[in-house]
This record gives sequence, structure tokens and C-alpha cells, in this order.
Amino acid sequence: MSRIFNFSAGPAVLPREVLQQAADEMLDWHGSGMSVMEMSHRGPEFIAIHRQAEADLRELLDVPANYKVLFMQGGGLGQNAIVPLNLLGRKPRPATIDFVHTGSWSGKSIKEARRYANVNVAASGEAGGFTGVPPQDTWKLTPDAAYLHVCTNETIDGVEFDFAPTVQGDVPLVADMSSHILSRRIDVAQYGVIFAGAQKNIGPAGLTLALVRDDLLDSALPICPGVFNWRAVADADSMLNTPPTYAIYIAGLVFAHLKKLGGVAEMERRNIEKARLLYAALDADDFYRNRVAPAYRSRMNVPFYLRDESLNDQFLAGAKARGLLQLKGHKSVGGMRASIYNAMPIEGVHALVDYLNEFAGR
Repeated sequence: MSRIFNFSAGPAVLPREVLQQAADEMLDWHGSGMSVMEMSHRGPEFIAIHRQAEADLRELLDVPANYKVLFMQGGGLGQNAIVPLNLLGRKPRPATIDFVHTGSWSGKSIKEARRYANVNVAASGEAGGFTGVPPQDTWKLTPDAAYLHVCTNETIDGVEFDFAPTVQGDVPLVADMSSHILSRRIDVAQYGVIFAGAQKNIGPAGLTLALVRDDLLDSALPICPGVFNWRAVADADSMLNTPPTYAIYIAGLVFAHLKKLGGVAEMERRNIEKARLLYAALDADDFYRNRVAPAYRSRMNVPFYLRDESLNDQFLAGAKARGLLQLKGHKSVGGMRASIYNAMPIEGVHALVDYLNEFAGR
């Protein structure tokens, strides 16, 4: 069976080795006589899968002991509501949440947060067309904010933070890392909360990770639904309700695969190489354009535009014929987008670069 190169932004490409192992174990996991899909989430087989997945994730990200790893549902969009519902109890009402607006996803977070609190957009790249991260010394932060929220990689706009923001006092830093978690080294201890939808660098859609510092587990508003209350989820080992068991299983296979390859440091090395290769091809002449300032170009999501956009359909048809799929840009911004997550092999990037050069030459 031939495999194409899938540049989708999510659900996204998974490691071939992981897919093969899942296929081999589909009908009978480790002699249990059951598929993981059929297992009770409270049975010893799945509990072992769950514990190993958490242990491997902790090792990969060097998660400190005073952080809970929560396997939740609802995606990153769901966490846009879950985060304020869990953190606004820290401050008297009406509380203020600070945001740095760097693109479409932080914009969605801002819109959702306004349902629950005052919002202060401390800095925004909107006027410049979201081509970078506003310098931190220009941010207008609220001294007693409930928290500061950033999206450290904008999946649609292709803007990635190249630094961990600093906060003052006891203001927690909350980061949506959905589209670049496990792609580069981070210091988890610099953040109060990190959340990420799984369907980009971790596994199938349906699973959401939340890393929450222990001291932030008891700040929920009374109206927070119990199933989304971080303390309740933590106390139940992420099994307050039936978790997305098969998605956790696949995530665990991905974590083990990344460890075998050399961990996050090796992923970062590979991702730097892939991104440099692709951006160099886009910058080679003015046939293609990437609008993001070089210092903030995402290593994961690379939006680009043809100089003559009347050629877009022809470009996509030619790419599909060569097995280069899901290159159409998000409907809100148009153009093209190549998502080159951990599981995209460098051979896929080489194939895309060869096609970019060929198409521009024609």
C-alpha cells in the first residue's frame, strides 16, 4: 500500500510505526483477547496503558512532580472555557484576564473568555496582520490579573513564540500549545497551565492534555461543571467519567515512539531542519510568500501564498497528483499551509520542496 505525505493541520499525520503497532494490536492487546476499544477504563489492562502513557509524557516533557497531568475531552476550544471556569475563583469578581493576541486561536480564546470575565488585550499583532509576537516590553499587563493567556503557536497564522513570557507576582501563565507541544523543549515550570489538543502532535482527535500546577487546582468558580473541574478530574486520575480510551492508548504509543527516537530534543533538531528546508524554498524567489517575520515563523505550521493566486487550484491539483495532500490554507486566511509536525518525515518536506521548485519553474 502506498502512503502519501499528509500536510494536514489536524487531525494530522501519525508515525507509521505507531499505526502499524495499533493495527497489529487491534483485535488482541497483549494477549488480553480484547481490543483496547473494548476495554473497561477501570480494568487493569487499560489502567496499565493509562499509567504508562502519563509516565512517558512526564519523562518527555520533564514535568515537575507538583503538576498534574490530566487527560480530558473537548479539545483546545473546550479548554478556552474550562480554563477561566477553573481559574477565576482566584480573584474577587469581576476579575480580569490578560491576553496576547497573536492570531486566530488566541482570538477565539479572547472571545470565549469574555463570557466569564473582563478581558484585557495586553498586546496584539492584529494591526500588522499577525506576522509576529509583539515585543514583551510593549505588553500592557494587569498587575492583579487572574492569569495571562498566550497561544504559543498559532496553527492558522503560522506565528510561534520563541520565548516563554514572564509574569509578575502570582499571575499564572496559561499556554495553549496545541500545535507544537512535544516539538521543542520547554520548561514546564515557567507555566501555571499548559493545554493541548492531541490531534496535531500526539494522536487522534478526542483527547486533550492539561498540565496544571497543584496550587491552581482549587480555584474553580461554583458554576464550573464537575466533569471539567480540574481538582475533580485530578482526584479521579482523569477517570471521573469514561475517558477517550483509544485516543489515550494511541497517545501512549506516540510517547513511547518519541522516547525511542531520542525524545523532545531530537524532535526539535529534526523540526529545525525541516522548517529551514521549507522556508528556504519559499524564500528563494518571489513566486511564493510567507508573511510571518522570520524570528516568529512556526516550525510546525507554514502558511504561504502564490504570487499569482489564480494558480492556486492548479498548484493543489499538481500536489495531489504527487501525493502531497492537505496543502490548502485555512478558509479564514486563504493561500496554502504545510503542517510539518513531528510525524512528518523529512522525505515529505523534500518532496514538497521539489514540487515547489518545479511548479515555480513551470
